[in-house]
Amino acid sequence: MSTPPFGPVSTRDIRTVSAQLGRPARDVVGIAARCICGAPTVVSTAPRLKDGTPFPTFYYLTHPAATAAISALEATQVMNEYNEQLAGDDDLQQRYRAAHEAYLADRESIGAVDEIHGISAGGMPVRVKCLHALAGHSLAAGAGVNPIGDLALERSTWSPDVCQCDVYDLGDDVSDEPLDLPASASAPTSVTARASASAAATTSATPATSASAPAAVTAALGDSTGRE
Repeated sequence: MSTPPFGPVSTRDIRTVSAQLGRPARDVVGIAARCICGAPTVVSTAPRLKDGTPFPTFYYLTHPAATAAISALEATQVMNEYNEQLAGDDDLQQRYRAAHEAYLADRESIGAVDEIHGISAGGMPVRVKCLHALAGHSLAAGAGVNPIGDLALERSTWSPDVCQCDVYDLGDDVSDEPLDLPASASAPTSVTARASASAAATTSATPATSASAPAAVTAALGDSTGRE
């Protein structure tokens, strides 16, 4: 798990994330969480994409097994339960708001974007809207930061302590050497193209924007439903 400042990002990381997503990873600024085997599970994305689009989802769950497990959990209507808990528990409300503030602080340490000022992810600070975003935050920040993300991971059938990673063709020239990535830049297309072309099918999830996100922000997610 990791919050800013992040450690080095390698070609292997970028190609793995691209393979997990089935398309080139965009504007990666760090790998925020990893499987026990070392593969990325959560990627951190620049708050403004290189095309100028604001992107509020700083912690993005990418691991196919994790996203599938969280999608299955959402399908049980557990978010209704969590919203009821949130509405009736003052302490939970305070901790959830603190998670929202921590999320914003982490993202703004990379860059402040006016269009998404005060917008975090997953419905924070007043609703539970996307468990993928909340679980991603918990995986990055560690237990005790995002209480709803923690609850989702506890109920999930997936664990970062048990490797369920797919094997991808990352190319003969894949390297663990750190890439020199500016905070707002992604890896070159040439780095991600091979992994994207060879990616296995990935699992869809739900967009991780807050309810108050403007239409332009929601559109920025495109088909990147719930993951980077």
